Amino acid sequence: MNLSGNTVLITGGASGIGLAIAERFLKAGSKVIVCGRRAEKLQEAQQKYPELHTRVCDVADEADRVALFEWATSAFPQLNVLVNNAGIQRRGRFTEDQEPWAKRRQEIAINVEAPIHLSTLFIPHLQQQETAAIFNVTSGLAFTPATFALVYSATKAAMHAFSMTLRLELANTSIKVVEIAPPAVNTDLGGAGIHTFGAPVDEFADSIMQRIEAGEEEVGYGRSENARLASREEIDKMVKYMSTLDA
Repeated sequence: MNLSGNTVLITGGASGIGLAIAERFLKAGSKVIVCGRRAEKLQEAQQKYPELHTRVCDVADEADRVALFEWATSAFPQLNVLVNNAGIQRRGRFTEDQEPWAKRRQEIAINVEAPIHLSTLFIPHLQQQETAAIFNVTSGLAFTPATFALVYSATKAAMHAFSMTLRLELANTSIKVVEIAPPAVNTDLGGAGIHTFGAPVDEFADSIMQRIEAGEEEVGYGRSENARLASREEIDKMVKYMSTLDA
């Protein structure tokens, strides 16, 4: 995939992996729009990259998703790449979670409902573009789930299945479906300081974007690449090991 000459919308693009993807599209010569829930984080990103376009949006909210689609396609009619990156991770044992369901379901709404709904909204528009793509950011935990993030793992497995089957359904259209499966990356996912042991975000982003530019449609990095390519026996061993880790 050519990273230049695109108009790209990235959800959750004000920091972390989303901003790293935005940086690489910008450097390649594409126009980039990022959205997120926090205006102050969007402002920080735009101060770093003044050419960024920003939009406050809570993708957990259906009305916000519809408003984002209507605004983006009106303001940027050449928009041809949707990056479903926004995600949250709630850590802890599933059976010990005492939070109200309204809070617990937010993980499902942001990680699964939002990207599927946004894809539904944007596909008719993307089909009108000469070349187009939908990127879904999943996780190595889509392949080897962990008890310390049980629901998160399930949401990412759902998005892996969605990406595989949507790619087949859109095979004869102008839309490519790309899945990015990160390992633990040093971002604030799950809370500040939790993933400091993870891969440096720039090293990760450089690797996966180079592979996407070379034409790959499903990419991992480090542990997540091993999980993506593992046999069932290897997956079972990895999952058992992951279950021994603390939340």
